[in-house]
Amino acid sequence: MINVTIWNEFVHEKIHDEVKAVYPEGIHSVLAEGLQGSGYAITTATLDQLEHGLTEEVLNTTDVLIWWGHMAHDRVSDEITARVVKRVQEGMGLIVLHSGHFSKPFKALMGTSCDLKWREVGEQEILWNVNPSHPIAEGIDAKIILEHEEMYGEYFDIPTPDELVFISNFEGGEVFRSGCTFRRGRGKIFYFRPGHETYPTYYQPEIIKVISNGVKWANPASGNALQFGNMQPVRALGKVPMA
Repeated sequence: MINVTIWNEFVHEKIHDEVKAVYPEGIHSVLAEGLQGSGYAITTATLDQLEHGLTEEVLNTTDVLIWWGHMAHDRVSDEITARVVKRVQEGMGLIVLHSGHFSKPFKALMGTSCDLKWREVGEQEILWNVNPSHPIAEGIDAKIILEHEEMYGEYFDIPTPDELVFISNFEGGEVFRSGCTFRRGRGKIFYFRPGHETYPTYYQPEIIKVISNGVKWANPASGNALQFGNMQPVRALGKVPMA
């Protein structure tokens, strides 16, 4: 059983009627419902909860954390950010969705601005599967078509991904690296672009399938914690015999 925590700032859905109409119980609830029945133990957490719902106990029992945020990145505390980063480095998987590219944890883990170009006019997006043998692309056809999405365009200021799984193109001509993997310490990170709050992207089965595949891929491997600092020699040191 993989323990999955879905984090959503849950702000848009409370104050914007057009978002509430699409996600009345919050994006996190739709993601949780979509991932049910896939062999996961799912919990949700939101910004307004104590410690943003990401207490030490919650994170220490989370195998994979899914993160959606947009308009309240600055309200995430530095303490919780550091806590998430530490857990990723220790081995917790992290899946960052859509505008989570500007979240404090993702930017801290990337070490770059994570900035990009954008345009919100409900354009068609085609997600091209450019790494069909990758586990995250399992069961996904050559492309996923989203009839209405927000445009993200290059240059996307991230480190060169370890692996590129999806590339998007938009009606306006832009392209974007939409499915990128990274490794930090023992942890695996998957950034997946689709999911603007005013469009029903997370109801689309192929999108949920990709996220589910990402959870399985990012699930921590067994093994001891990484060791750093001063260490005793592996074998006894001695003088090298003279010829």
